[in-house]
Amino acid sequence: MFAIGDFARHGRVSVRMLRHYDAIGLLRPARVDPHTGYRFYTAEQLALLNRVIALKDLGFTLEQVGAILDEKFDADELRGMLRLRQAELEAAMAEARARLAQVGARLRAIESEGRMPTQDVVVKKIPAVRIAELSAVAASFGPQHIGPVIGPLYEELCGRLEAAGLTGFGPGIAYYEDAGKGDGSVLVHAGTTVPEGTAVEGVEVRVLPGIEEAATVVHRGSMDTVLPTAQTLARWIEAHGYETRNYARELYLECPEDSSQWVTELQEEIVRA
Repeated sequence: MFAIGDFARHGRVSVRMLRHYDAIGLLRPARVDPHTGYRFYTAEQLALLNRVIALKDLGFTLEQVGAILDEKFDADELRGMLRLRQAELEAAMAEARARLAQVGARLRAIESEGRMPTQDVVVKKIPAVRIAELSAVAASFGPQHIGPVIGPLYEELCGRLEAAGLTGFGPGIAYYEDAGKGDGSVLVHAGTTVPEGTAVEGVEVRVLPGIEEAATVVHRGSMDTVLPTAQTLARWIEAHGYETRNYARELYLECPEDSSQWVTELQEEIVRA
């Protein structure tokens, strides 16, 4: 099982949101410690969370979401409802384009449940690496907040490195930390590997510590579609008796102009439960 903070990271929602869903009976934890009150969730509950978020992001109220889920529609009926609502939003609300992209990611996560081979997960040691990085705060770990922050960070970082006469740097490495504000915000670090001795004004150069044991999986495609891959990794971690401590790192192996052709390795530190 996952503690509420770990489950929130894998579901890419806030702890506060999970607590609210528990309070209104929409998504109850699998277990609550009778002594501490700590909530625990299973990887299997990611499927329900995906449905709740997808329906909410398509404009349904939480009361409507609960009613829809209580009807226990099968997967085909649920997909049909979501796609119909998606078409309505596309026709009526041009400004909802960004939200619809995230709904699409949740739908792909629902449709791919149980179909991605978990044997693609590899456990390995990640060595320490020297990186140049820029960082900024995103409102949450949700893709709708990460994307608009990390893209400009990399544009600025690459521009500064090139202006300093550096070429051939890479690959890119992104990692994340809680921003420490208590509101679910995340500190986004956008980095790229650089040789020893690199120094660029306005850019932090540091050694990113290695990971003694990491569960890794390769995602192919835009990071807007990473959710099914990330949640497959979460299911593998739980199934094999591990726990996680931090957000997964992202190692960008191939980043051509067409983001659908990207190749990214997710690296998540694991320890035995």
